[in-house]
Parts: sequence; structure tokens; C-alpha cells
Amino acid sequence: MYREDVLQSDGTFKRVRRCVLLGLVSSLSERSARKHFQPYLDRVNAAAKMPPRSGITLEAFANEWRTNVAVNLKRSTARTAESHLRAHILPKLGGHTLTEINTKAVQTFVAYLAMGARSRKTVENVLLTLSSILRTARAWDYTCGNFALSAITMPREGVRKEQRSFTDAEVGKILSAATEPFGTILAVTAILGLRIGEVLALRVGDVDFTRRIVRVRQSVDAATRTVQAVKSTASSADVPMPSQLEDRLRKHLQTHDRKTELLFVNSQGRPLSANKLRERVLHPLLTKLGIPRGGFHSMRHGAASALLADGATPAVVQKQLRHSDPRITLGVYAHVIGNQQRDAVETRSARIEKFALN
Repeated sequence: MYREDVLQSDGTFKRVRRCVLLGLVSSLSERSARKHFQPYLDRVNAAAKMPPRSGITLEAFANEWRTNVAVNLKRSTARTAESHLRAHILPKLGGHTLTEINTKAVQTFVAYLAMGARSRKTVENVLLTLSSILRTARAWDYTCGNFALSAITMPREGVRKEQRSFTDAEVGKILSAATEPFGTILAVTAILGLRIGEVLALRVGDVDFTRRIVRVRQSVDAATRTVQAVKSTASSADVPMPSQLEDRLRKHLQTHDRKTELLFVNSQGRPLSANKLRERVLHPLLTKLGIPRGGFHSMRHGAASALLADGATPAVVQKQLRHSDPRITLGVYAHVIGNQQRDAVETRSARIEKFALN
């Protein structure tokens, strides 16, 4: 007796027990019986190594995934995944069965993406979406081809674009020229390093003047302007409220009509649009002041760089920015060279020049 996986009409596999009559015990030794049985084992093992070219296609499963999984994701996450599916994954791999998506197929897919001059980061994000969908397929007992991201040769990293980071001097000029409530919104963003969606989702109750803290618990989706959860568990935290920001927030609350719990709203009482604020208020203001253009996230970059320059430890900066990964804080948000690093280079340079003069 042995068992083998049999492909069902719905694309799943069912393990079936087989029984083969080899002969009479009286006429066959155990060794002879194993020899007669070996061809059956070889056939089953060969089928296990070479997945069948049949079953549900990736496109068909993607529709199931959209219906049952994507609807439960954050709106921004679901939009990103849908963009990856529509623009990259389904046009190239949609017709493949799940069993055909193996390391070779994914490597070919990566080469296709790289030929389109897409960045390494874009390729990585697309593969993460594909990997997540296939992981769900396996959890639902679909048989899939095997591939590991670690086995994929990724495109070389191109020249990294330097992220815009507002300096404290630039922020000061912007705040002095900004009208309200935009000035207060920018002050919260720049001083505390909050994401703009988090600032626009702040409630009146999140501003605690007694403890002098600001509670970050929710965020406004940029596309739909609906209030949702923050980006991650680490993003939900309390941050200190400095006295200067306290004064701004107290003045802002004096003009608040208290008809909505949100701290910043438009004339209809709805959450403000980050995209409209950036295009209609921030960018024109930067042009007027002669400051190079940047977005709200450039305020967050500036906050990290300024804190590190003032001597704050990476752990403190990570806690203030509420990032779960310290490597992201230092590698992405920091735009400053520490004094210890600068002193080391200065010392070595002086030593080289001394030898050169001698």
C-alpha cells in the first residue's frame, strides 16, 4: 500500500491510498516484492518532483484573494497590491497555474520587470505582493510551485535619490509665513515628526495639556480621506508636547467649534485632504519663500536629522518617529553625519597631510 496526491477539479490535491497486489506471499520473498513495488514508488516520486501543468491559474486565485483577503487589508495596502497585480503580476504570470510559479518562473519575471527600468525597490515590493498571495494559496491547501525570495537574483541598485529634508531654518521660515490652521498643522508635522495622515486624524482628546503629550492612534487615508488605524503597532504611541507647540495648539482650539472630534477639518467638517494641502498650500508657499520643493514627509526626515544632530541617540529618534525597525530610522530618515564619525575622518586626514609634508 502507498499514498499519492491526486489533482481535483477545483485545483486542490487530495491524498489517496492505493493498494497493489504483487503476488502470493508463498511465491515472493520480501526482497522480490520490494523490487516489483519499486516502479510504483518511482512513478509517484517523479510526479511529486515535477508538478502537473494543470490546476487553478494565478489569475483565478487572485480573484478569490481579492474577495476574501484584500477586503480585510488597510485601504492603502489593498490599493498597492491591486496596482501590482494589474500592472505587473497578472499580465505576465496570470495565465500560469499555481504549480508553475517556481523559482525559474519568478526569476524570469524579475528579469522582465528589470528590463522596464523599474527600481530594485519596486521589484522587491511586487515580489512581496506575489509571495503574500501564494502564501495564502498554500494556507488554503492549493498546491503551488516552490520558490524562495532568497534564491532570486535581484536587479542591481541604481543611483539612490537623496530624500528631501527640510532644515530647521527652512521650517522656521515656513511656519512664520503660513496662515492658520495650516501653520499649526505644519508645526505638529515638523516638530513631532508625525506623518501627515496622522496629524490630520488627531482628535481634540488626543491633545493632553495636563500630561503635555500628543496621542497618535489613527490616520487619514490619503485617497479616500477616511479615518483608519495607524501604519503599525509601533506607530500607535504618545509623543511629548513642547511648550511652543502647546501654545499653538491652545490658540487653535480657541477657534475650534467642537462640532467634530477631529482637531483639523475643512468647512464641511470632513478630514482635510493631504494631497490638496500639499498642492494648493505647501508648494505655493515654498515657491513664494524661495525654498526648494518638498512634501510633508520631508518634515519627518528633517525631524530625524535634527534630533540626531542635537545628540539624541538612535533609540530616542526611533521612539519619536515610532518606527519598529531602527535600520529604517537611520538609513532612510537620518540626513546627518555624527560628530564621532566627522572627528575620526578629520584625525585621519590630518595624519595623512602630516606624512605628506614630511
